[in-house]
Amino acid sequence: MLENFRQLISLVFRALLSNKTRSFLTMLGIIIGVAAVILIMSLGAGAQSLILSQLDGFGGDLIGILPGKSDEKGPPASVFGLKITTLTTNDAEALKNKNNVSHLLGVVSYYNSSEIFSYQDINYSSDLNGINGDYLLVETSKVDRGRFFTSEELDSNLRLVVLGSQVARELFANSDPLGKKIKVRNKSVTVIGVMEERGQVGFSNYDNLVLAPLSFVQKDIAGVNYLSAIRVKVDSSDNVDESLLMIKDTLRERHDIDNPEDDDFSVRSFKDALDLVVTITDALRYFLAAMAAISLIVGGIGIMNIMLVSVTERTREIGLRKALGATRRQVLNQFLFEAIALTLVGGIIGLFIGTMFSYLISIVIRLLDYNWDFVISISSVLVAIGISIIIGIIFGYYPAKRASDLSPIEALRYE
Repeated sequence: MLENFRQLISLVFRALLSNKTRSFLTMLGIIIGVAAVILIMSLGAGAQSLILSQLDGFGGDLIGILPGKSDEKGPPASVFGLKITTLTTNDAEALKNKNNVSHLLGVVSYYNSSEIFSYQDINYSSDLNGINGDYLLVETSKVDRGRFFTSEELDSNLRLVVLGSQVARELFANSDPLGKKIKVRNKSVTVIGVMEERGQVGFSNYDNLVLAPLSFVQKDIAGVNYLSAIRVKVDSSDNVDESLLMIKDTLRERHDIDNPEDDDFSVRSFKDALDLVVTITDALRYFLAAMAAISLIVGGIGIMNIMLVSVTERTREIGLRKALGATRRQVLNQFLFEAIALTLVGGIIGLFIGTMFSYLISIVIRLLDYNWDFVISISSVLVAIGISIIIGIIFGYYPAKRASDLSPIEALRYE
């Protein structure tokens, strides 16, 4: 049995090597398809690791509250740019009460607005964050130069700002910004501090923020009395789930909501955000991989066509083998294994090319200072090779069966 198998493999590869150019061109569709699948799966995994590493910088002990209802798996309504006014500073004050939520270390209220800041003849666009509460504790941020707001200043509408490091560089270059006045909407504000450089965390660039007392931003800049968000820090990640329930109960009581289906707010832990990102990126990655795998089907059709041509060209050879005692099963196995060998070798070459390009792309992205992982999962390799073999079986069976059904007498007469 083993000896027959060895002879079959030897016969298959002699047939393929006898026409190397045609064999390679036949494999080309499989090579491209497998390389595309590996490349997309690798880049998708790298992008996912980049996003998760950014979001993970927030920490697993944070909870975000946003205005607007959402289902458990979808994004809050506020992320679509809708003006939702259901979250207020009184809600944030209620969350600070230990009788309502017992495990919170800090609570921060936010109102966010995109503004243009001016200093002398320099204009720079940045996000203005009106804040109130335990910002440094919740955001784990530090001041690099100057100072942060006092509790009294955060509770006032004083025209004071603390700049992100990038904003300070853009507006003041190498000069000292402390004590200088900049303008936003024709209002002069005094710079009292510059935050330590932090970079991109999640979807926020902390270096491109301007911080100011919440009341000043709400009343003097935006003319609103509601919040963009509330963020809280829990004393332990083990207490996050309990805190989520207590926050929801507190807000429902304040908003006179009896049915959870009528919630006008969204409460998410950052662990939930990570899970949501994984779900979305996985779905996108597999969808793109499935699109790339269509080329494998095209490659399979090409293999079937070439194998049919090969059967026609080798009709006399088939007739001679059958005349010498080869069975239908042996002839079928020979041509079927030729198709499988073409797809398998093409799959291996495609795997190597896809891996090589994925590695080169990961190097380029890391040179751009992104935390990008080079990921080639065993599952993606096995799937790519497995699909290649299946394509060989599916598209190689019909030509192989056609070869095995040939009558030896008619085959020997074929010219």
